[in-house]
Amino acid sequence: MRIIGLANVVVISVAIVGLSLLPGEPRPHAKPQETATVKGADEAARPPATPAPVGLPPGVVSTPEFARQVRANEAGLVPVLMYHRILAKRLASLDRTPAQLRKELEKLAKRGYVPITAREFVRGEIHVPAGKFPVVLTFDDGHPSHFGLDASGDPRPDTAVGVIQDVASRHPGFRPVATFWVNKEPFGLREHDTQAAAVRWLTEHGYEVANHTWTHPNLRVLKRKKVREQIVRVERLLKKLGAPPSETMALPYGSMPRGKKSARSGSWDGTRYDFAGVFLAGAEPSLSPYAKKFDRGAIQRIQSNGKKGECRKWCSQYWLDWLDRHPGERYVSDGDPERISIPEKRRGNIVAKRGLQVIAY
Repeated sequence: MRIIGLANVVVISVAIVGLSLLPGEPRPHAKPQETATVKGADEAARPPATPAPVGLPPGVVSTPEFARQVRANEAGLVPVLMYHRILAKRLASLDRTPAQLRKELEKLAKRGYVPITAREFVRGEIHVPAGKFPVVLTFDDGHPSHFGLDASGDPRPDTAVGVIQDVASRHPGFRPVATFWVNKEPFGLREHDTQAAAVRWLTEHGYEVANHTWTHPNLRVLKRKKVREQIVRVERLLKKLGAPPSETMALPYGSMPRGKKSARSGSWDGTRYDFAGVFLAGAEPSLSPYAKKFDRGAIQRIQSNGKKGECRKWCSQYWLDWLDRHPGERYVSDGDPERISIPEKRRGNIVAKRGLQVIAY
């Protein structure tokens, strides 16, 4: 799989232009029940290896025979999709409408994808049923269109969370989870109580709320101390709102600071941060977190969009179709979070410290 450096530059440039326009803002799939009845897969009747996250069936204990039958490839590529505003009428190229978001999520559900959070992804906690494919849904900037509660205390149906919840209700097995990277006013909320209520609802329902810097600056032009301040101020805010410390962060505009390490770890004014993963604005699927070449400090994402203009090869419609045409390149779960199942020819792609967990067939 080639790394398309130029594509990142294009996507980042488009993101900068798009955000400057924002008003008021600086293979065959086995169904879960089928995996336990595959002929010859006697391991499927064994006790689950670990408890499953809410909304998923228990994991199985994988063996080479079972991994072969479900065509497991946990060294494969994972689409990490990047969304910005979800608006009834698009105002910038990065915007998506609720209908477009719904259509894309429906496509993912029908094709066998199961959402996981960015935190689960970078930790390698990919608890996805055997034969299914992980996908990471990420939303930048904590915009009001991402989340809000109605008078009944339910997510508004026109928000990102409202759409995710509805699609999940229509497609059992499609987990309603995503990652929201926020700035100083999460979801456009200014009062502490409303911010805390939003963060509480999301985290209690399995969503991740994490760091996207305080004012969304281009970190490339800041001194290291300012970079660390931008990150720490969001960490302090999230702590006050009841969220756990961020384990992931997304770079504003996908722009890496000159001191690359300061994006992933550092301290300011007595507060330290240490992220397990830093995400780009990207232009291609991410490597598996188990892969030797997986770079936790620069994780690729794919902009959600059609196939026009710069998106003819870099955005979600192109890449999801590409993965369908190249199923051997896609991450396919073995259903066992304690083991990494891969075709024998990919054994050399896995990091050495994971060696004892690897099943090669």
